[in-house]
Amino acid sequence: MIAGLFLAAGLIVSASLATTAWLKVKNTQFITVKGSARKNVSSDLVVWRGAFTRQAGSLLVAQKSLKADAEKLRLFIVSHGLTNFTFTPIAIEEVRGTSTDVAGLTQPRVLGYRLTQAVRVESGAVELMAKLDRESVSLVEQDVMFTAQVPDFLYTKAGEAKVEMLAEATRDARTRAEQIALQGGRSIAQLHTADMGVIQIAPIYSGQTSWEGMNDTSSLDKTITAVVTATFALK
Repeated sequence: MIAGLFLAAGLIVSASLATTAWLKVKNTQFITVKGSARKNVSSDLVVWRGAFTRQAGSLLVAQKSLKADAEKLRLFIVSHGLTNFTFTPIAIEEVRGTSTDVAGLTQPRVLGYRLTQAVRVESGAVELMAKLDRESVSLVEQDVMFTAQVPDFLYTKAGEAKVEMLAEATRDARTRAEQIALQGGRSIAQLHTADMGVIQIAPIYSGQTSWEGMNDTSSLDKTITAVVTATFALK
């Protein structure tokens, strides 16, 4: 009997909510809904960065060693079929320490120089760039003190995709609005207002979102999500 009472109460509440929703749709002149669109894409540009360092007691020796390392790195990149790369200016840092003079006083002095240079490689040949990244450890075997960063995977056609997806999200919002209006015995007229939400570009199947929007560069395959809040007039 108790179970039956709960079931009856649930049906009454559900019927009440449905009636309330129907009345709202029936009595208002506008309806506001959210529409969304999703698209899976693959990155079409990879940016790879790294830096190498040399340290020596003499600035000239350090500079010659760094120049030789830069040539080894250049040959390494070219051997992978890649040509779009740039080297940054050399950063020079003094290596300081202390020494004790004949009077027993400690004095600061320059012990040597540390030189650092970075390289940036860009290419749409994703497989070649992946191979470059994997095999960059071989530079250490050539006595190059090289450290690579995690590659950035970019989708350069994101702007075009956003326009297309916002239109699709608006169509989705209209379909939702039509279904809701139909339950209230109404139909949809023209679009009144539309507000675009943030665009999410996240790793595929991750479901990650951000209030400010996302622009993932860590994954090769991504999902672009667009959301539109649309208000339609009812008739």
